[in-house]
Amino acid sequence: MNRKTFLQHTGVLGAGLTLGPFSFAQGKNDFPLVRVPEGERHFKSAAIEQAIKAFQSKVKNRELGWLFNNCFPNTLDTTVYYKETDGKPDTYVITGDIDAMWLRDSSAQVYPYLAFTKQDQGLHRLIAGVIRKQTHFILKDPYANAFYNDDSKVSEWKETDSTDMKPGIHERKWEIDSLCYPIRLAYRFWKETGDTLPFDTSWKEGIALTLKTFKEQQRKDGPGPYKFERKTSWATDGIPMGGYGYPVKPVGLICSMFRPSDDATIFAYLVPSNLFAVVSLRQASEMVGKISGDTALANGLVQLANEVEAAIKKYAVVTHPQLGKMYAYEVNGYGSHVLMDDANVPSLLGLPYLGAIPHTDPLYKATRSYVWSLENPFFFRGSVAEGIGGPHIGKDMIWPMSITMKALTSNDDREIRWCIDTLRKTHGGTGFMHESFHKDDPKKFTRKWFAWSNTLFGELLWKTFKERPALLG
Repeated sequence: MNRKTFLQHTGVLGAGLTLGPFSFAQGKNDFPLVRVPEGERHFKSAAIEQAIKAFQSKVKNRELGWLFNNCFPNTLDTTVYYKETDGKPDTYVITGDIDAMWLRDSSAQVYPYLAFTKQDQGLHRLIAGVIRKQTHFILKDPYANAFYNDDSKVSEWKETDSTDMKPGIHERKWEIDSLCYPIRLAYRFWKETGDTLPFDTSWKEGIALTLKTFKEQQRKDGPGPYKFERKTSWATDGIPMGGYGYPVKPVGLICSMFRPSDDATIFAYLVPSNLFAVVSLRQASEMVGKISGDTALANGLVQLANEVEAAIKKYAVVTHPQLGKMYAYEVNGYGSHVLMDDANVPSLLGLPYLGAIPHTDPLYKATRSYVWSLENPFFFRGSVAEGIGGPHIGKDMIWPMSITMKALTSNDDREIRWCIDTLRKTHGGTGFMHESFHKDDPKKFTRKWFAWSNTLFGELLWKTFKERPALLG
């Protein structure tokens, strides 16, 4: 399937835009039922339904209550497929309009539900099943980013992609964050529940393979085993130089051939993903040490974290003419760098959300000022909104995820209120968040069914409800 056909298949039509399917004349109290009917929902959580009732009973703004009801449970309603295999939880999670499980998206989609697992054993088992499924996929191929529920299914990209594509793999774009997100989910699950059953021998093998893969992609002994080329006219879909990318100097950083947007990097040392890796390696080390008692593996994980962190400090900090010292988005170790930010997380904007850096850190504050400004080539300001997009969809298309992330990394009431109000006004009359919308017209949007964006917005509303309810109005 070529890029154009793929975009049509996923709802991104014509010039990259699709008009949403819902339209209504909204009266004062007119909010149509757009959530999936109860009998058609994939998974039901009493704890999440109680949270929705609590939110709606106390938040006066009925539109926010309507949006929370639509968005927060969207992953559970529409994208999870839970079963038990040999008496163990097994959960497949699609992104929405694409029938494949991304390691990144599936982790991010269920992450906000972890706070409710103590109240809901079904939800606990569902997320344990996600962890087990991710372990299965990582052991299949740590370089792949997305998989099928059927281990024998042949990918639609098989004919266009030159890479070691195995059955059961949907796409094989190497992205650091694909191996970080499962650790983030596992670590928080462990901390929230104390349950160690998902962290068996297979899970530890997956962590050891993650460490091996990260070290291979430091490229100290050559380019390593991974390469990727695609027959496409889209520059962001393929890797140059025979599928290995432009040269990098082996300085201790980890190469990521693709960004979390699934777009190709320009310089392979993707800074936000390397910062995320430092956090994940340390979390994995703590888990391996305390759960498995494998001191050697735990020490190896920490050693790599320390090495990457030192390299970030040395090679990833640049000086901007107006803002001074800040983080670059990508570097190559030779002194070249890319200044920008992309809405997909890990982003420079989202670093505090991932625990990679405090929001008070001077380097982060300078970087944040840069990325949320017209100095960032993928920051767009229009008549209805402003925010960050990226090359994946193109010019003038703001991703709601960037506005949500701005609020989740903010400690400023006015800023958080602005973000929530902007998102409330830009759902295009659908009651859901989207992948992107046009800066001058929110009814021009991409992906009418994108569960990560929905659940993340729900996470923001719930966090605000618990911590700063006055901002919800």
